[in-house]
Amino acid sequence: MLFRKKPIASEANESGALKRALGAFDLTTLGVGAIIGTGIFVLTGVAAAKYAGPGLVLSFLLAGTICAFAALCYSEFASTIPASGSAYTYSYTAFGEVIAWILGWDLILEYGFASAAVASGWSGYFQTLLSGFGLELPHALTSAFNPEKGTYFDITAAVITLIITFLLTRGVKEAARANGIMVAIKIIVVLIFIGVGVFYVQPANWHPFLPFGFSGVTAGAATVFFAYIGFDAVSTAAEEVKRPQRDLPIGIIASLAVCTVLYIVVSLILTGIVPYNMLNVSDPVAFAFEFVQLNGLSWIVSLGAITGITTVLLVMMYGQTRLLYSMSRDGLLSPVFSKVSGKSQTPAIGSWVAGAIVALFSGFISLGHLAELTNIGTLFAFAVVSLGIIVLRKNNPDLKRGFRVPLVPLIPILSALGCFYLMTRLAALTWITFFGWLIIGLVIYFVYGRNHSHLNPLRRK
Repeated sequence: MLFRKKPIASEANESGALKRALGAFDLTTLGVGAIIGTGIFVLTGVAAAKYAGPGLVLSFLLAGTICAFAALCYSEFASTIPASGSAYTYSYTAFGEVIAWILGWDLILEYGFASAAVASGWSGYFQTLLSGFGLELPHALTSAFNPEKGTYFDITAAVITLIITFLLTRGVKEAARANGIMVAIKIIVVLIFIGVGVFYVQPANWHPFLPFGFSGVTAGAATVFFAYIGFDAVSTAAEEVKRPQRDLPIGIIASLAVCTVLYIVVSLILTGIVPYNMLNVSDPVAFAFEFVQLNGLSWIVSLGAITGITTVLLVMMYGQTRLLYSMSRDGLLSPVFSKVSGKSQTPAIGSWVAGAIVALFSGFISLGHLAELTNIGTLFAFAVVSLGIIVLRKNNPDLKRGFRVPLVPLIPILSALGCFYLMTRLAALTWITFFGWLIIGLVIYFVYGRNHSHLNPLRRK
């Protein structure tokens, strides 16, 4: 009962009500939109100052390599089972229902709290931009609930969350078009930083290259892993892709490759401009231009950061709504999340419910410290998906695949081991919170999900 599996044929051929409107380019920009944002504009500074120093470039390379292995596994699953739900759907066919629920609940944590944290970061950048024009919001509405500091609600974080929710309910093609425009803007800003910043690099700032040793590099990789969260969101779009077997692998791998190259180059230039021990700031890329007296360009970078973080929020919330849609359609969550609007062909009601909850969290709770919790959830999902490839190859060797992971089982095993290793580099409190979240999820499953599952034979009677 607990390990009942969903037939692969039903997943691969399930005729959902979602509109197929996305191509390979849309998926690539969707992935870039999710990946480049908070990581490159915020976490680079923290990781360099606290963990890796100039060796941050190695942290990004290590995290990117592990992600590349996981991306190959995601690509095979996505091309074989082109259905919404990402790791949740894949584990439902490979391992069974209870593991699928754990993965789905884990991804709710990743997408939901990451969205709230990103919205909070967006709010900080936006208020900085407003102050440049001499404008200020009432102090009580500038940050999360903290009576000691006189703040009670982060109004801009909540508002941007609701705006993104509205955009998502207008239709997936409209959301993808808006995302594409914003991705173009932030890529231009990143290229401006690279093109100008390279002339201000002082090689002396790269010495010592590994001030915290190789352990600092691995700790830095575990921290900046947040920067790679997003390529898996591409696979949640499976049921809205015109040619999923071809386009999904292209979108996943291309977006990861583009972002990894940009991360490595930006981190190298950033630590070359500013001594690593001065980079523990919330806006390290803009700070680098201020450091060399290029204040005008610093303002442009801030604008690009706002745009970049907006696209991350858009894709994270998109992934959240499609995950909830898939779990609801399988009966594990309330049917409200899988009700599709006839006009826009999107799960509009579920999107508004999820958007409202994220808006409340981002408005009332400061979630910056949850980056590690988001990381552990993502690493866990990547590891399980990687091992799922081995199981799928063994149990369904003749299944038609649009993309095949090379060197199986070596690459899936390396992917899983790399993810588990980075998980060990996270704090003990993160592990405790993560297990607490999973226990809550299991209680919900045994109280509601198991009985309402469409695979429950008693329900079908």
